[in-house]
Amino acid sequence: MSDPQPAKLRYAWYVVIVLMLANVSSFIDRQILALLVGPIKRDLHLSDTEMSLLMGFSFALFYTLFGIFIGHFADKFNRRNIIIAGVAMWSLMTALCGGIKNYTQFFFARMGVGVGEATLSPSAYSLISDYFPPNKLSRALSTYSMGVFLGMGLAILVGAGLISALPTEGMVHIPIFGSIYPWQLMFFYIGLPGLLIALLVLSIKEPDRKESLEQQKIAKPSLSEALKIIWQNRSAYSAIVLGTSFTAFANYGTSAWVPTYFNRTFDWAMPVIGLKFGLIVTIFSGLGVLVGGWLADRYVRNGAKAGRVYVGIISGVGILVSAGNFLLGNPDLILLSLAIPAFFMAFPLGAAAAAVQELMPNRVRALASSIFLFFINMVGMGGGPYVVAFFTDSVFGDESMIRYSLVALYLIGGIATILCFWLGLKPYQRILAARAAA
Repeated sequence: MSDPQPAKLRYAWYVVIVLMLANVSSFIDRQILALLVGPIKRDLHLSDTEMSLLMGFSFALFYTLFGIFIGHFADKFNRRNIIIAGVAMWSLMTALCGGIKNYTQFFFARMGVGVGEATLSPSAYSLISDYFPPNKLSRALSTYSMGVFLGMGLAILVGAGLISALPTEGMVHIPIFGSIYPWQLMFFYIGLPGLLIALLVLSIKEPDRKESLEQQKIAKPSLSEALKIIWQNRSAYSAIVLGTSFTAFANYGTSAWVPTYFNRTFDWAMPVIGLKFGLIVTIFSGLGVLVGGWLADRYVRNGAKAGRVYVGIISGVGILVSAGNFLLGNPDLILLSLAIPAFFMAFPLGAAAAAVQELMPNRVRALASSIFLFFINMVGMGGGPYVVAFFTDSVFGDESMIRYSLVALYLIGGIATILCFWLGLKPYQRILAARAAA
């Protein structure tokens, strides 16, 4: 396929940048809890396990359940408008977290954030795929996916600065919500600016759909028809989905508990951790996802059609060899060593998203992407933070043993990532070869 005209390609990159900013906003909103573990646990009287459910499961449950239906709608209706509604919703629900009075209200507010954020990536993956040719798609989706890691890093980096400026005791009075804890102000600071992102998304256009099912007389397949189409490619698709999910498993577990690990083990203050760890995540994860997308596109241009799967295997190896980082004695050395897993946990995301788009026809791409994200969030966001807390609370029974919980996280995540992508390699090659022959 020939490349689009330069003007069209420039506009396509503008669309990617706008959607990446929305992605940054979404991940700042969901990740800020990692810096607030101490005060939230203290004021709401929570255990590590309850805190992990708040950071992961409460969000992931509704994100994933609603995501499948929203993905199906995005295959039928205007994707840009779906994104605008979602950005506005998650921004308002994040701000609402600033007014909660107890754990139950917090849990449900986080569910609302999950519903809003479920609109973004399935719609964005499908929309971007209609703007770019196959030989540039991994890079485009990697640039969009960089928002994940920029958001995670900025949540830690900017959040640490804001936290240091908040009162350390007493209550703060806010109109409508009354008296709230000082840490709750964070949710107003990071939630309300998201409404500006929703206005920015208005500036992009809904593109024409390419490689659609119209020629098969299934212009807008029903949910059952769409699921049958996805099921036809299940061997390669499921391996890519699960492989990427286990990189997210390691990534979310790291971002949720590494600040607390440094605080408990080395008595580092949260603002200090936030500045240093936030810079590492922002720089090295951002580089990782871009390099992974570039490498995948290079493989494709050089005739290695399964290059997007090779990128996933490389990622798993990088995670696995990083498992011993937390056993080093020097905290500065440990922090520096975290650049390696930060790079490799981000490495396959854009390439894997491009592989899913490549496997599926247009009118099921958003649904396939939402199922892809369902597993990433249930295994990653739901499982990663929980497994660290489970090992700390139930296996070791000692908060100070969190370093060994993080070692277990990397061992499980790295081995599972390698295994899943390896099992998907031949089915993926077989599907692409059959399409080329046809």
